[in-house]
Amino acid sequence: MPIMDGVRQDLPNLITSLPGPNASAIIQRDGAITSPSYTRCYPLVADRGEGAIIQDVDGNRFLDFTAGIAVVATGHCHPRVVQAIQQQAAKLIHMSGTDFYYPNLVDLAEKLAMLAPGDMPRRVYFGNSGTEAIEAALKLARYHTGKGRFIAFYGSFHGRTMGSLALTGSKSVQQKGFFPVVQGVHHIPYANCYRCAYGKTPDTCAVECVKVIEDQLFRHTVPAEEVAAIFVEPVQGEGGYVVPPKKFFDELRRVAARHEILIVADEVQSGMGRTGKMFASEHFDLVPDIMALAKGIASGMPLGAMIARADIMDWRPGAHASTFGGNPVCISAALTTIELLEQELINNAARVGAHLKARLDEFPKKFPVVGDVRGLGLMIGIEIVRDQQTRERHPELRDKIERMCFERGLLVLGAGPNSLRLSPPLVVTKDQADHAVDTLEACFKSA
Repeated sequence: MPIMDGVRQDLPNLITSLPGPNASAIIQRDGAITSPSYTRCYPLVADRGEGAIIQDVDGNRFLDFTAGIAVVATGHCHPRVVQAIQQQAAKLIHMSGTDFYYPNLVDLAEKLAMLAPGDMPRRVYFGNSGTEAIEAALKLARYHTGKGRFIAFYGSFHGRTMGSLALTGSKSVQQKGFFPVVQGVHHIPYANCYRCAYGKTPDTCAVECVKVIEDQLFRHTVPAEEVAAIFVEPVQGEGGYVVPPKKFFDELRRVAARHEILIVADEVQSGMGRTGKMFASEHFDLVPDIMALAKGIASGMPLGAMIARADIMDWRPGAHASTFGGNPVCISAALTTIELLEQELINNAARVGAHLKARLDEFPKKFPVVGDVRGLGLMIGIEIVRDQQTRERHPELRDKIERMCFERGLLVLGAGPNSLRLSPPLVVTKDQADHAVDTLEACFKSA
């Protein structure tokens, strides 16, 4: 393990108060000039990164269990990704893949089409982000089906542009002030079985959630024949890292097939190896008609992809495009990212994720404020409650623990109303996972 001046370089090392003087100066300037809509949780001013470590502008070193909001799948500045970016940038930075051709764009499209669940021909559209991938899926579903209504879920997060915002059901503040968003979106309960409103087994809860579609929506307010698609996260991200039972997706597919409705899997946060498989859909044998990708796809470079069955992607030239989508530098980063995922990092996510979750599974026994620990691979949520019996949410304590972790050199973020999310880079080691658990344990004891 790397040692410098007697200090391990793969673990946190704080040398100033937080924020330090350089960070404080930048935060002050930032507050006067940038959009107040940004949601900064604590005063981290990042300067450089390597693997799972982030160093701030004052030289403080942090263990990053956010991965830049589940983005840097291969870790910060992986040398092979950096090399791919540098080599491509020296060759060609931009020519616009919507009007001309790039060889590596075709390479990545072929690779993604091959990796997508289901043995069927696929086509790929490239954008710059997750919300762009969702917007493309919305437009394609409307175009292909000729229908204008959609179904999404409470707790979901699909993006902040007007179409994806309409699908988002995470926090009302995200839609506040923007009405009307895209009309025709109807939300139903997600199979959050820990908080099952029906008080039943997970499979029964899953059935009850999906029955809402036919027993309530289709019966009272939404003509089934007008619904183009169901948008669903295989594992809810902003909703609190919620893992539903497989039965949930079996029932969704049954309803969708009966009414000729497309299923769109939002794998923006859960895809690209994060759950220990390339796509979270694979855990549930879910074969989506359309899939949206971004975040970890290019390990920090801006890229989004919408993958659809070839027979669905039947729109004509000019129906949708993106000037920068599929930028050759981003594509090169993505091709290298996928190589690294397939060679070692998906297996590491499964292995270290299982070790991390096994340790965290002890938390509900140790701490009455931990209501649930759930997740797949390196996508793990810890739900904070006032009492395990009543399951009353405790967002204030969650926020306090998040800040306490930062003050000890561990970067975590909240998800949903009262959960902590752990989503480290997929290069994270067992030593680093153990350090994170030890830090969390110390914070829970202090809190």
